[in-house]
Amino acid sequence: MTQPVPPKIRVIKKQVEGIRFTFGSLLLMLCCTFLLILATFIQFNVTHFIIPSGLFHGQNLTFNDFIHTYKLIPQIPVVMFIGAFLGKKYGITSVLLYILLGLFVIPVFALGGGPKYIFEYSFGYILAYIPAIFFSGSILKSGFTNRNMLHAVLVGVLTIHIIGALYMLFMAGVRHEGWAFISGWIVAQSGVKILYDFVFSFAAVFVAKYAKIILWFFM
Repeated sequence: MTQPVPPKIRVIKKQVEGIRFTFGSLLLMLCCTFLLILATFIQFNVTHFIIPSGLFHGQNLTFNDFIHTYKLIPQIPVVMFIGAFLGKKYGITSVLLYILLGLFVIPVFALGGGPKYIFEYSFGYILAYIPAIFFSGSILKSGFTNRNMLHAVLVGVLTIHIIGALYMLFMAGVRHEGWAFISGWIVAQSGVKILYDFVFSFAAVFVAKYAKIILWFFM
C-alpha cells in the first residue's frame, strides 16, 4: 500500500516541478511575454530614505535631503519572475517570443524595434535575458529555498548586466566612441540600477515561488 506524501514534501515538489505543456501553459507563456512588454514601458517611482553625503560635510540639511526617489523600469525583475515562474525551458521560450516580436513584428523594445535594433547599445541587455533565465532556472530547479532564490537572483541579474555592458562595449568600439561616452552610458545602465534590480528581482522570485504553487493545483 502506497503511503501518503507528507504535506511538506508535496509543497517542495510543487515548487520544483516544471509546468506541463498544455494549452493552459501556452497561454501562460503568452501572458508572461505580454507582461514583459508592459514592463518595458512602465515606470515606478521608488521612494526611500538615504544618508546624504552632505551629512558628513557639515551642510545644513532638510528632511527632503534624506529622501530619494528612483524611477524604476521593472524589466529585469519581470524577467526573473518569468524564469522562476515558468522554469528555464518555458521561460526562455517566453522571452524569445518577446525578442522575435520586437525584431520582426511590432516595436516592443524601449527604443522601437525592427532588425536594425540589434545595433542599439542596449540590445545586449535584452539578449542576456535568455542566459539569465537559463542560469537562474537551473539553480531554482533544486528548490525555492531562500539561499537558492538569492543565488539565482545574483547570478541572473549579474548575467544581464555583464553581457549588456560587454555588448555595449563592442558596439561602441565598432563606432569608435570615446571612453567618456562609454563609461557614462554603462554607469547609467548598470550603475546604481543594479542594486534596485537585485532587490526587486528577489521580490519577484519570491512572488513566483508561491504563484507556482497555486498554479500547480489547477494544472
